[in-house]
Amino acid sequence: MNKKREQGLAIFREVYGDNSADGISAHIAEGQGFGVKQAEWTLDFAFGAVWASQRLERKLRSCAVLGMLIALRASDELVHHTKMAIANGLTRDELEEIFYTAIPYAGFPAANPAKAAMLQAFAELDSTTNSSSG
Repeated sequence: MNKKREQGLAIFREVYGDNSADGISAHIAEGQGFGVKQAEWTLDFAFGAVWASQRLERKLRSCAVLGMLIALRASDELVHHTKMAIANGLTRDELEEIFYTAIPYAGFPAANPAKAAMLQAFAELDSTTNSSSG
């Protein structure tokens, strides 16, 4: 495993947990199937280069990414990156402010699915927390 992939996998594991990290690793190890290259790029480039960069703290990088995803109306990614933002130290109040900040720039049509995606992420996090503490 190259250094970028090792760094990327470590960060991916920190923010998404062992199950997701093991899953992406297994998909890459199989070396075949639909989307293997995307999984490699996710670890090597997105996480191993961009998210591993020390030039911007992860909390701020999450702010930037969330704003872009809201504008792109990328609801599925917003669910994942909302969870990641919490793992990177953002609070729900801060996430709400990011959401509000995006509205005048991305518009209400982009805000509606973003709100739903962020609330879904919160619900999934709450469900995981409640099931592991009960």
